Amino acid sequence: MFIATVSMITFISGAKSRYIKQVCLSVGLMSKQKPKVHRPCFEARLPASTSNLGPGFDCFGLALKLYLTIRATPLEKSSVACRVRTTGAPENATLPRNATNLIYRAMAFAARRESLTLPPVDLAVHNEIPLASGLGSSAAAIVGGIKLCGLLCEHEIPDQVVQNYATEFEGHPDNVGASLYGGFVTSCIGEDWKVQSVKFDWPGEVRMVVVSPQSQLPTHVARAALPRMMSRDDAVFNLQRTSLFTAALVKKRYDLFKEAMRDRLHQPRRESLIPGLAEALALPQQDGLLGVALSGAGPSIIALVKDHEKEIGESIARCFSAKKIRSTVRVLEGDNEGCQTAVR
Repeated sequence: MFIATVSMITFISGAKSRYIKQVCLSVGLMSKQKPKVHRPCFEARLPASTSNLGPGFDCFGLALKLYLTIRATPLEKSSVACRVRTTGAPENATLPRNATNLIYRAMAFAARRESLTLPPVDLAVHNEIPLASGLGSSAAAIVGGIKLCGLLCEHEIPDQVVQNYATEFEGHPDNVGASLYGGFVTSCIGEDWKVQSVKFDWPGEVRMVVVSPQSQLPTHVARAALPRMMSRDDAVFNLQRTSLFTAALVKKRYDLFKEAMRDRLHQPRRESLIPGLAEALALPQQDGLLGVALSGAGPSIIALVKDHEKEIGESIARCFSAKKIRSTVRVLEGDNEGCQTAVR
């Protein structure tokens, strides 16, 4: 075909150029279609997280192997700043599909702070993290948005700055640190929202049983139940146990977790918002159970365990079923990697 085509073109070399073009098109030497341009896309995977673990209010965070995955593709021409497609749990269908989506709002926040211009973007989101359940869904979205802002704009945003921005946006550092760095992270906020934190790898022999009732509790509602002041005795009680928990983790004294996960600051005040919480926190000791706490602002409850995950999960689920509330039991491991990004 190629030889025949060449001879044909030679034969009609004196004809009009438009006719030559038509001949070439007929045999596939030329194409009316423009070659496809590869558009790079940027991907971020972020772990879920639990926080507080009893006494460590707004400072303890622990990353879990349950993930939010975001793929961001810049759009050459678009009349909208952002379009979003979300898969995963059915509840994700209620999430905004435009620039009001939390992921994009975090991207835009970082872009303003860094004096960057975001391109129009398509976000393909797969979310395994239940919403408004005390498992860090918002922190994962915020950290992911800020990381993707830097990638889309070809501008490096150091992790320390990502952590500062995300904490300012979220309002507290616990889930943010875990989602960004992975592992067990303890954090504090300094001046000008600068966060200081330390990460510990989470031991593989300690797993998490997370029981989530089929109800949601927005963080702002759970926080509204907290007192503005607390007694010195209660403050000392929590300070002692935050110190004990961290030392027990480092020294692998997991037998101390039960006492180290007791709290007087937030869990007692949230019992009225979460039917079954008081009963779960008062569960008697059983094989494999190391400690129980409210996961973040709730309503999920988390148990640290060494074994007998099924039996422990059923015990906590019965606390909800006694209140005629269905629940989902997950057995999860700690994630020590944190946010992972890639260019596709």
